[in-house]
Amino acid sequence: MPPRRRLLQWLGALSATALPLAAPPALAATPYAPAADWPRKPVRLVVTFPPGGASDTVARLLAPLMSRQLGQPVVVDNRPGAGSTLGALAVARSAADGHTLLVSHSAALSISPHLLEQPPYDPVHSFTHLGYIGAVPTVVVARNGLPVHDFAQMLQWLRDQPQPVPYGSGGAASVGHLVGELLARQQDLRLSHVPYRGAGPMRSDLLAGHIPLAVDALPQNLALARQGRLRLLAVTSTRRVPQAPEVPSVVELGLPQLVADNFVGLSAPAGLAEPVARRLEQALQAALADAGVQQTLVAQGFVRQPMDRHGFARLVQQQSQSWAGVARATGATL
Repeated sequence: MPPRRRLLQWLGALSATALPLAAPPALAATPYAPAADWPRKPVRLVVTFPPGGASDTVARLLAPLMSRQLGQPVVVDNRPGAGSTLGALAVARSAADGHTLLVSHSAALSISPHLLEQPPYDPVHSFTHLGYIGAVPTVVVARNGLPVHDFAQMLQWLRDQPQPVPYGSGGAASVGHLVGELLARQQDLRLSHVPYRGAGPMRSDLLAGHIPLAVDALPQNLALARQGRLRLLAVTSTRRVPQAPEVPSVVELGLPQLVADNFVGLSAPAGLAEPVARRLEQALQAALADAGVQQTLVAQGFVRQPMDRHGFARLVQQQSQSWAGVARATGATL
């Protein structure tokens, strides 16, 4: 059965129980009353992409430090699919006991719900948002050997092609997907989106020359660019980033509409008891305060700023509102 038909069947199965985005879905179980010995079993970090992407990298970086804080194993559970909605929905429907958490990000919370007629969860009300980890700039990437060395040359090369040019992203409804769609519309380009099940497989095809271009998170492309295996043409930030100062921002290229950062944070099902939420927030912040973690995040291109869990919850709400119009304007679908 074709993948798109399987996705449509899955969405159809959800339609009977899904609620409109504006209404808080009652997905979580009855609030959990924490015992003094919480947590009493391993804590699961659900990542909605396969290994190799920014969310997965963060989860594996933080898991051992959070485990030390909580006194229980913290394990990473990769659950990709359906524009990140499969993993996010699994967390939203889990018991609100703090043992199942979501590595939350823009695709799952800001974009995918707006590409579905009946979203299966609400990005604000279906979760207890626990903390902000950072934002990942997105970058326009060309494979080595493509006859383009800067963004202007890429635009001209695209206009010269007789057929639509494929570009890859980490998946349908990813930030990379929407940035590519916006670029095509604003510059009147013929681009064809190729969604992958994660940035890792997409990057492998890009390196192998199976696709010429991609819009991807910056961190995993830095080392490849320094090795001369890929070319970074533009970052979707308001200004150049310290990790790649030679790469122009979309603002200086005259395309401020393409500014797009992918936030990454930590969330739990709605209804989480306050003592457990505080404990998890403290464990996350302690892990983020580790000097090695900070150096690794910065080296990989993460942009960080202080933000408590209430600030992160406001950010999720703001980002969802901001991306709603963009997601619909691109015509992108799941």
